[in-house]
Amino acid sequence: MAQPLDLDAYLARINYYGSRTPTYDTLAAILRNHIFNIPFESFDVLLGHPIRLDLEGLQSKIVAAGRGGYCFEHASLMHAALEAIGFAPMRHASRVLIFEPRNASVRQHMFLTVTTGGVTYVIDPGFGPFACPQPIPIDGTPVPTNAPSHRLVREGSDWFLYVTRDGEEIRGWVSTMEEEYPVDFEMMNHYIATHPASFFTHNILASAVTGEGRVNVMNQGVLVMRNGVAEASQLADRKALRLLVARHFGFDLPELETMRVDGVPGWQ
Repeated sequence: MAQPLDLDAYLARINYYGSRTPTYDTLAAILRNHIFNIPFESFDVLLGHPIRLDLEGLQSKIVAAGRGGYCFEHASLMHAALEAIGFAPMRHASRVLIFEPRNASVRQHMFLTVTTGGVTYVIDPGFGPFACPQPIPIDGTPVPTNAPSHRLVREGSDWFLYVTRDGEEIRGWVSTMEEEYPVDFEMMNHYIATHPASFFTHNILASAVTGEGRVNVMNQGVLVMRNGVAEASQLADRKALRLLVARHFGFDLPELETMRVDGVPGWQ
């Protein structure tokens, strides 16, 4: 029998102690707290650890051990939590357009939709530095995070998520919005975590919200956002990566000092 979600432990992990009534306010608060407290990170891919999407694995890694994860882990865990509260979330896949053109991007991203109060919203906790901390209405209404930052646009049978990058609006992902199932994401997850053509098998990508802003890691590059001001730097080695993660991501991972980095741009 599959292990059920420990909802109390998950809500404590995201520092949420509010209402559990399935309303918009509850949905928005859980999404915000999840993004602010669970970082995006894909270290296990380069460490050679399997990426588990079952509840036992997700709870052990993210809830109990205080780790983060990538989109499949974030969205799978949030799906279970929202379902336990009384929402009816649906799973979806998309092609990420930020780093590759559409015809070169596999269906590699997982997000959710939730309908509440007669409105359907995209809930996308695992989109790394582009994750919107507010539900995104599918009617195209821009979501303001200080300034409009995310909006959905339908073009024929496709839905495009537009995000803001360096002050410019760009396409973040494209999806047909068809419902997907856990077995679909098991297959996608295997490809993303193991295939030599996968972005994650030869890149370090991590992002965490801090009290002053956000810290983004892309291979050796680090961008620290403090009160709207960006400071860029380069990691000297894997020990520096471990120290950065311990400082900003909420966990210490000694294995980072011996992590496989062959093929990762900029690393020796």
